[in-house]
Amino acid sequence: MAKILIVDDERSIRRTLREILEFEKYQVDEAVDGLDCLVKLKQNKYDVIILDIKMPKMDGMDALERIQLLASDTPVIMISGHANIDTAVEAVKKGAFDFISKPPDLNRLLITIRNAMDKSSLITETKVLKRKVSKAKVQEMIGESDGINTIKATIDRVAPTEARVLVTGPNGTGKELVARWIHEKSPRVNNPIVEVNCAAIPSELIESELFGHEKGAFTSAVKQRIGKFELANGGTLFLDEIGDMSLSAQAKVLRALQENRISRVGGDKEIQVDVRVIAATNKDLRKEIDAGRFREDLYHRLAVIIIDVPALNERKDDIPQLVDHFNKQICQEYGVSPKQIEPAAIQALQSVNWTGNIRELRNVIERLIILSGEKITKGDVVQHVFPSSAARSPRLKEVFERFSNPEELHKYIEEAFSAFKNN
Repeated sequence: MAKILIVDDERSIRRTLREILEFEKYQVDEAVDGLDCLVKLKQNKYDVIILDIKMPKMDGMDALERIQLLASDTPVIMISGHANIDTAVEAVKKGAFDFISKPPDLNRLLITIRNAMDKSSLITETKVLKRKVSKAKVQEMIGESDGINTIKATIDRVAPTEARVLVTGPNGTGKELVARWIHEKSPRVNNPIVEVNCAAIPSELIESELFGHEKGAFTSAVKQRIGKFELANGGTLFLDEIGDMSLSAQAKVLRALQENRISRVGGDKEIQVDVRVIAATNKDLRKEIDAGRFREDLYHRLAVIIIDVPALNERKDDIPQLVDHFNKQICQEYGVSPKQIEPAAIQALQSVNWTGNIRELRNVIERLIILSGEKITKGDVVQHVFPSSAARSPRLKEVFERFSNPEELHKYIEEAFSAFKNN
């Protein structure tokens, strides 16, 4: 049920509008002036606001400006018995959806409310679609550190070739992004890049996922299924977390890479495929080979080019650029202006031990954008990035507030540990 807020200092107007709108199956709230409207707007979400202009305490024009800051997507219909065309134009310029003179024509009012709600729904759908499109695009590789510049240069040289690539590095460092950029800059860019998360698929299903299966190949195979190799034909197959693939599946992948042919599970027909394989792992495959969990011949097939993506702790000079990028990206997704971030907050972020790497940093920036005030301060970082430890220990919070330079903070911590060991 749509929810409408009526803002008018005249009780009779509010009562009349409420009766009409409730008869039309709308849920209705009332506010007696602009200030009361803002209080209710902070407590509730409304689909439409009907706002009078001439009111005590805060008039409708001032309230309209503040509504645009608090809930810019909520359509506002202005009503007034004392306004002229200039007032109506000014209201629309300030963000009002429409202007209706008092006493309002009820049919026009109801049509305007429906149109306003339709526009609001379109805005919401557009934001969702924009978010999906932005996620579908290949994200920029942010950073100017030596490690990132080396990766960019390697991608530029490797992408135009058909060489297989093995991308290594800890979780959350952006291995998938490297794979997508190799595909983006390759001659295969107009064909699909198909991703397979080898760690997320049970070992008994990985072969079916990669190569497909024929109807009746096993109990639940009620129809034929096309595998990822066939789906990626002419394009790129990205095997993420390949270190978690079963040995039997590894043998079939090796054969597919050697012969450029596959067979579906339960079938005897060989299918020709033209696929460039990019693999990624957070494991040391050499150790996996020694432990008998990974085939050495497959390793040599995959590791024609090895790209090692550094952990965020190894490229902390890139954090200011990453923070700025995520700030703009996340605020765009939420439909708000990017937040100002104090230099001291950036320095505090550089002192964090980023065990989750880029993925953790993005989550932290989103958390700070949601929970901080008009700008993100060093205090916000201390409170929301170290919530459990800082909350339990006022002394720890004092230490983080005291040092503005990450190097000074690290030096202090090292000296403290050294003194503790000596005692």
